[in-house]
This record gives sequence, structure tokens and C-alpha cells, in this order.
Amino acid sequence: MSSDPYSAEVRALFAAAEHGGVLDDASCAAVEDQGVRISLFATVEEGIVTRLRFQAWGCPHVIAAAEAFCAEFEGCAASDLLEFSVSGLMQSLSVPVEKSGRILVLEDAVRSLGSIVCGASEH
Repeated sequence: MSSDPYSAEVRALFAAAEHGGVLDDASCAAVEDQGVRISLFATVEEGIVTRLRFQAWGCPHVIAAAEAFCAEFEGCAASDLLEFSVSGLMQSLSVPVEKSGRILVLEDAVRSLGSIVCGASEH
């Protein structure tokens, strides 16, 4: 058994967080809890998330999860954000159970962003 607390996938996503940063003129949702702070930025055109970026202050698991979320959901329907769950990410990134609360902060941020962009697209 490896003593490394981070899987190869977590290390790769953390090292190459291509979606890290801020988008000007984008919708933004931020959540702070469990010692973690996550800000998500999205641009939406015709109900499709065209760009996603994040800023995250937390452990490598949190940053890797935010990167994985952005990579997966760019190009998806904005309404998909409202149904987002971290359970699949927690499995694929081998997140230890003691970090579950921290990763759930991402779920809260994504759903908040979904409420913002879906509410904005109705006007």
C-alpha cells in the first residue's frame, strides 16, 4: 500500500490546472466552508456553458476536483450544474472519507453557479 495521500490523477490535475483563473464578464459563485474557499466563473451562451474557470484555496484534492469539474462540464447544458454531485469525482480521485466535507464545498459552489446562470438565462 502506498503512503502517498494523492493518486496519480490528483497529482496530474493539480499540476496542470488549465481551468484555474478568473473570467471577466462571467457569472460567479463563491462558497467558503470547511477551511476551503472556491470561486467558480462561467460564461453561458444559449443555455450552454462555454467557459469555466475556478479559484480554489484548499488541499490538492479540492483543486484537482475543481479542475476535473471544469474540464468535464465545459460545453454542457447550464441546467446540468443544478444536478451536479461530487460522488463520482470522489471515487475517481480516491478522495479519503475524512475530506468529504471539503469536496462537498465544490458541490455547493457548482449548484450555486447553476442557480445563477440558469436564473440569468431565463431573462
